[in-house]
Amino acid sequence: MKVSNHTNEEQNLNELLKIRREKLKHLQSIGKDPFKIEKVYVSHYSQDIIDNFDNLEGQVVTIAGRLMAKRGHGKASFINIQDKDGRIQSYVREDRIGEEDYQLFVTYDIGDIIEIVGEVFKTNKGEISIKANSVRLLSKSLQILPEKFHGLKDQDLRYRQRYVDLIVNPEVKETFIKRNKIIKGIREFLDERGYLEVETPILTTIAGGAAARPFLTHHNTLDLDMQLRIANELYLKRLIVGGFDKVYEMGKMFRNEGISIKHNPEFTSMELYAAYHDYEDMMEITENLVAYCAEKVHGTTVVNFQGTEIDFKPPWKRESMHDLVKEKTGVNFYDIESDEEARKVAKEKLHLEVEKRMTRGHLVALAFEEFCEKDLIQPTFVLHHPVEISPLAKRNPDNPLITNRFEAFANTWEIANAFSELNDPIDQKQRFEEQLKQKEAGDDEAHPMDLDFVNALEVGLPPTGGLGVGIDRLIMLLTDSPSIRDIILFPTMKPLE
Repeated sequence: MKVSNHTNEEQNLNELLKIRREKLKHLQSIGKDPFKIEKVYVSHYSQDIIDNFDNLEGQVVTIAGRLMAKRGHGKASFINIQDKDGRIQSYVREDRIGEEDYQLFVTYDIGDIIEIVGEVFKTNKGEISIKANSVRLLSKSLQILPEKFHGLKDQDLRYRQRYVDLIVNPEVKETFIKRNKIIKGIREFLDERGYLEVETPILTTIAGGAAARPFLTHHNTLDLDMQLRIANELYLKRLIVGGFDKVYEMGKMFRNEGISIKHNPEFTSMELYAAYHDYEDMMEITENLVAYCAEKVHGTTVVNFQGTEIDFKPPWKRESMHDLVKEKTGVNFYDIESDEEARKVAKEKLHLEVEKRMTRGHLVALAFEEFCEKDLIQPTFVLHHPVEISPLAKRNPDNPLITNRFEAFANTWEIANAFSELNDPIDQKQRFEEQLKQKEAGDDEAHPMDLDFVNALEVGLPPTGGLGVGIDRLIMLLTDSPSIRDIILFPTMKPLE
C-alpha cells in the first residue's frame, strides 16, 4: 500500500514531538528540570550589546532568549538567540563550558529558551557575539517552530497562534511596537491640551451612542439583561453635564456585526468631549492629532499605505456630503419635494436598493456611500450629514435638514466622526422617539431610547463638541497594515472544528 507524503510528514512530526518529550524526561531524571527554574538575572539585551559594543567588549554579560539557529562544528557551535530586542550570536565551545554541559547543550532544540553567560567579542567575520562561559536551559519547547526559510505564512494560523507569529516574523512585533507609540501619542496630545482621561461602563443596560447591534448578556444576581457598549458617548457627555469641561476615553467597544479586513467585533475607539467647543474645533483637533501620531511613528506626515502616499498634514480638505452626492450623481435630493419621489429617483436613476422607510436624508447618505466614498483617498472632512442619520448631533442653524457633523475619511475609510453635540433635551427626546419608529420599521441599528440621558440634558449640557476616532483603522493606515487583524494581537476568530 502506498503511503501519502502528507501521512509521512505527520508521522515524522509526531516522532519529532515525541523525541522532545523524551529529552525533557531525561533532563528531569538527572535533576535538570528546566521548568523548576523561577528567576533569571538578565544583565543585557541583544540590541544593548550591539549598540554599546565598544564599552562592553571583553565584559561578561548574561542574556536569555529563544534558541533560533544552531550550527555545530564538532566540539564548538554557533547559535542565534532571540530576545525582546532582536537576535545575537553566541559561540559555544566544549572546552569552555565543560564536557558534561556541552553534551546537554547539543541536545537543545530550536525554540528552547536558554541563558547564556559569557564575554562580548567580535568574530573574525566582524559579527558581534558572546563567547559562552555557561549555557543553561530555562524552558523546553515541546512544539516545533515553522521552518526558518518558509516561516509561518498561513495567514489564518498566524492570527490564531500570534505567539508563534511574533517569534518567527520579527516585522509583526515592530507593528505592535508602533501601535503602542500611536496610542501613547494620542494620550500625550490630549493630556497636553487639558483633557482628562476617564473610564466609563463597558457593561450597560442600554447600548447607545452609535448605530450598531450590541452583544447581549445577562446578569444573574440582578436577573437583568445587559449589553456590551457599542460606544461610550452618552456617559462621557454626562460627565460634561457634571462639570468636567474636557474628557476622553480610549478603550474597547463591541459591535455584533460583520467581520472584514476593516471590522473586528471587538475594537479600540477613542472619544473626547469639550465644553464650549463645536464641530469646527473638532476638525482642528482631528487633523492635528493624526498628524502628531504620523510624525511620532514616521517623522513625517506623509505615509505610504499599500503603495499609495497619503499626506496627513493639516489643513485637510472639507466637503459637504450633499454637494459630493450632487456632484457625483447629478441629483439634488433636497430639491425633490417628497420622500416618495426621492425614493423613486434613487431607485430608477441611481439604481440604489431603497427601503420604504427611507427619507431624503437616508438617500443622501446611501448615495454618498455608493458613489463618493471610493474617491476619498487623501484626508477629507465630509460635512453636514442628514439629521435622520445623526440623532445626537446639533442641527445646522441655516438648514434644519442637516447637522453640524463631519466624518473624516482617508484611503476611502471613515477614521473619525464628530459633531456639535445636540444639547436640546426636547429635540433629543423627539429624535430618540423617531429612532424607535425606525427600529419598529426594521432598522436593527436604530438608536435606543435613553431617558436618563435625556434627564442629564434637562439638567443642562453646555455647548459641546465631540469626536470619536477609530483607533484600529488609524493604526492600520500608519503601519501600512492591509487588514485590521494585522494590528490586533488576538483578533476574533471562529474556533477550529
